[in-house]
Amino acid sequence: VSLHLALGAAIWGLLVTGALVGWYAARAAYGDATAGTGATGRPVEDPAAAAAPAPTMRERVSAYVALTKPRIIELLLVTTVPVMFLAERGVPSVWLVVATLVGGTLSAGAANTFNSVYDRDIDALMHRTSNRPMVTGAITTRNAVLFGAALTVISTLWFALVVNVLSALLSLAAIALYAVGYTILLKRRTSQNIVRGGIAGCMPTLIGWSAVTGTVGWPAVVLFLVIFFWTPPHYWPLSMAFRDDYSTAGVPMLPVERGPVAVGRQIVAYSWVMVATSLVLVPVAPMGWVYVVTAVLSGALFIAEAHRLLRAARGGATGTALKPMRLFHYSITYVTLVFLAVAVDPLLYFPLS
Repeated sequence: VSLHLALGAAIWGLLVTGALVGWYAARAAYGDATAGTGATGRPVEDPAAAAAPAPTMRERVSAYVALTKPRIIELLLVTTVPVMFLAERGVPSVWLVVATLVGGTLSAGAANTFNSVYDRDIDALMHRTSNRPMVTGAITTRNAVLFGAALTVISTLWFALVVNVLSALLSLAAIALYAVGYTILLKRRTSQNIVRGGIAGCMPTLIGWSAVTGTVGWPAVVLFLVIFFWTPPHYWPLSMAFRDDYSTAGVPMLPVERGPVAVGRQIVAYSWVMVATSLVLVPVAPMGWVYVVTAVLSGALFIAEAHRLLRAARGGATGTALKPMRLFHYSITYVTLVFLAVAVDPLLYFPLS
């Protein structure tokens, strides 16, 4: 039965991968046939690059690693392992944790690779992303697509054969949601791209839970929603700091479309909902004092930072004077603290009553 389900997951993974490969390969081929850029203005590999010295093996490996955006992967894994501790109500199997981390790394790397390929034109226009491998020509479009496809197939098979089929399907769904849902359908079309497209970044909570239990429980759903409401106040401050970059690239991020006050209001609203949702986990899981104290204190500081940003915007501050990166950096600290408490609370469980 397990092999049968694994084969089904693998076939589905290959179909999705085939669709993505066809999409990217067709766009790249059309670009090659139209004198340097595709119909959408996408750059293709510079023929002069062939005359450049061949990169060393270390440089090649470094370029492929950069293609997967390791820093984003680290943040995704931070939300996976603690959920496994909560699902186990203790310390899960070390092998299961390692297997889930390996699968999650490969899966996130695949999604980020497809994103890098599709966004290579706007990455070239933004100072923050102008050194990415697809922009510099360190990796060709064809090789990048094949690399992403290989990561997709390997991660799906890995989850299906080593962890379980449900985790494999959730992993595959996360790749599709990010590579297609966010990157292709939403990012360039709506200022709510981060809100709707952020669903892909919430999937590790479900994957971590399913890896241990083989199901998707309500605690995992609550933590899914915490990350869902966390994503806008995490990413919009970054978008405010790099507003000119996004504007130049034609990406309709909310700070590009709306003024600082309007964005600040939405950041505050999402922050309050996020903190309230984090407290819903207390009766659902249930959680003890370790989690409650951490969630309340870190959440209060998050809300205070959100209100500080809004006050600065109302006071007429713009650009760097808003200091939006303060909230961006703290948002990473917040999610780390909350999920650390998710992992520690079951080990040092002190019930509320």
